[in-house]
Amino acid sequence: MTMSNVEAAHSVVASKNYRGAMYRRTAARKGRKRAAISVAHAMLRIAYFLLTREEMYVDLGEDYFDKQKQQSIVKYAVRRLENLGYSITIAEVS
Repeated sequence: MTMSNVEAAHSVVASKNYRGAMYRRTAARKGRKRAAISVAHAMLRIAYFLLTREEMYVDLGEDYFDKQKQQSIVKYAVRRLENLGYSITIAEVS
């Protein structure tokens, strides 16, 4: 990958879209440099699929990863609060 791709990946750090969320999520686990490489690779894959399929880009959104793992996030939060001594009942807001 070229440095321009990595530089473009660094530009999405503060953006509120799928790539920005991907960068922040990966940077928390593997560090900023690897996150930039990962996002640059994702950007190249997106470009490839857009060009080969002749489709328009549709962003998945900043909360894509949260929606994908909603149940595990809720269970984790409840467990942490119970460990702090709170009693929790969960009701979904409509």
